Amino acid sequence: MHNIALWFERKFEFSFPIELYPNLLARLRGTPARLEETLRGRPHNILIRKPEEKWSAQEHAGHLLDLETLWLARVADYVTCADQLTAADLKNRKTHEANHNAVPMEQILAKFRKERGQLLQHVDELNASLYARTLPHPRMKTPMRLVDHLYFVAEHDDHHLARIWELLHATR
Repeated sequence: MHNIALWFERKFEFSFPIELYPNLLARLRGTPARLEETLRGRPHNILIRKPEEKWSAQEHAGHLLDLETLWLARVADYVTCADQLTAADLKNRKTHEANHNAVPMEQILAKFRKERGQLLQHVDELNASLYARTLPHPRMKTPMRLVDHLYFVAEHDDHHLARIWELLHATR
């Protein structure tokens, strides 16, 4: 197995130009397809296997779905000039309580595709000047532009896709 860094230990540097936002939007648009490609056709027992009682591949997919409401709320924070970004539930209760392993994988994938599409449609409708707006991130205590937030979401997607890949290939 590879050593995937723990998400909460990641450090981010947001020094790239705002003009990269179309690249980030393309990356975010591609996540549903990458998730589907990785998970479709896999045996159910492999998808729900929980090594060391940690999340299964299917629960990681469900977690990506669970966070779409947070990402949408944070985009709204930029629009409304909130004092800070909406805080995440650092215990991930929604994912722990959702019982994603009991839900058909196709349902998780379809809902994720739909909700990610809604997020991106909302972002596409924003005035481009908002990409430079800065709000503090509640956990990292650092200012984050909207373009930085999009990068953060894309990195979070990739973190869980890498973990899913690792889980699926550990069974070989």
